[in-house]
Amino acid sequence: MKDVQIKIENIVASATLGKSIDLPTVAPALEGVEYNLEQFPGLVYKLKEPKTAALIFGSGKLVCTGAKSIEDSKKAVHIAVDKMRTKDPDIPTEFEIKIQNIVASANLKKTLNLEAVALGLENTEYEPEQFPGLVYRLPEPKVVLLLFGSGKVVCTGAKSFEDAQLGVEKTRERLKELDLL
Repeated sequence: MKDVQIKIENIVASATLGKSIDLPTVAPALEGVEYNLEQFPGLVYKLKEPKTAALIFGSGKLVCTGAKSIEDSKKAVHIAVDKMRTKDPDIPTEFEIKIQNIVASANLKKTLNLEAVALGLENTEYEPEQFPGLVYRLPEPKVVLLLFGSGKVVCTGAKSFEDAQLGVEKTRERLKELDLL
């Protein structure tokens, strides 16, 4: 029953290198890096391929955002770390990369009456004066869906593509059960 197309819009991944990083030392290894401590407490390294941004902190933590696949997310972290290692050879080659958040979108291809959805579904927030979408929190998988009157859906909080897909599918099935789709 996977007939709703789901598209990954953004992946946020993090890595902990297990050692502090001297940012002024490694910054020159990263082409076009932004480093302004008054504005941001780390390095902002934008990669062209894959098109991502890596935020690098002195604590040895990295956050990579902007990837459209888990593979690209991990690739971007490895590219940044490998370049930093040219200036600091003590940066470990082994480290864990964790997927923190996957944002995906889908289209249910039918308009939704969000007021009826808010009344029918449990765990929703709908305040059209503040935000045009309805917020629907699923306990399993633990994801949050933003439902819009147009039938467009944004899923956030997923740790895997499968969770995003399952979240959208479960929501679609539930809306059909309640005769809201």
